[in-house]
Amino acid sequence: MREAGLWQSFGAAVRRDLLLAMRRKSDVLTTLFFFVIVSSLFPLGIGPETDMLRRIAPGVLWVGALLATMLSLNRLFAADYIDGTLEQIALSAVPLGVLVAGKVAAHWLLAGLPLALLSPVLGLQFDMSPRTLAVLAASLAIGTPVLSLIGAIGAALTLGVRGGGVLVSLLVLPLYIPVLIFGAGAVEADISGLGAGAHLSLLAAMLALAGFFAPWATTAALRIALE
Repeated sequence: MREAGLWQSFGAAVRRDLLLAMRRKSDVLTTLFFFVIVSSLFPLGIGPETDMLRRIAPGVLWVGALLATMLSLNRLFAADYIDGTLEQIALSAVPLGVLVAGKVAAHWLLAGLPLALLSPVLGLQFDMSPRTLAVLAASLAIGTPVLSLIGAIGAALTLGVRGGGVLVSLLVLPLYIPVLIFGAGAVEADISGLGAGAHLSLLAAMLALAGFFAPWATTAALRIALE
């Protein structure tokens, strides 16, 4: 019964953040527009050189997705911290970790999943094959949850700090580098004909580790911020 109650609380946390995001559609659209603009400027600047476009495509698309995901990190807990919701939940019978998991899941649904779904369309600008586009979408689908989980730690550590948006970027960017390397490496390996299985497996291992440790670290950081 307790486990069922935790899942209900988790679902309620996800639904709440999704509903709040729908009231602020500009925040969600900003992330998508940023990804589209960054990914589209390179083909326009380089020109119709297909070999060059295919060579730079993995890095450009993954860097664009990484930076787009970072745009919304500073708002992950800020609103609940300002209006006192975060403190009330910390004092309630619902574990704070459930709220953290729900917020991270909602962040990925709003920021990570749309990027993964949109990436094959943007990848057409780089003359990528259908198989490579599928690998790109798969790498982003596996890698963007890791970005959200790691970003939640940085957002919690900088909660209530002046200039938190800049600080969270400085904190999480070095931790994002392995995800960027293996995510872009999966696409590059497929383009080279080497196969993307190893890179995708490493991304999945990172997701498993981040899924286990990140909620605990984020919860601890939030409790420190509330003290």
